[in-house]
Amino acid sequence: MKTREAIAERIHQLCRERKITINGLASISAVPPSTVKNIIYGVSKNPGVITIKMLCDGLEISLDEFFDSELFRTLEQEIE
Repeated sequence: MKTREAIAERIHQLCRERKITINGLASISAVPPSTVKNIIYGVSKNPGVITIKMLCDGLEISLDEFFDSELFRTLEQEIE
């Protein structure tokens, strides 16, 4: 799994846990729905840390909590 795929999956996990939609997440985070969907569907190849921080703020979690997931512990190095 690549980092951007792990980020998308983590967003899905957090939305499922909180029973909110992607549009709901966009609304509480003040991130345009199109930006969130671009991250989820892989259009955004390199989601910015500021955007991820805004999503975390909307979810009321820290960046540390966002990345504290097995998804990120098992990533392979992506030097190409």
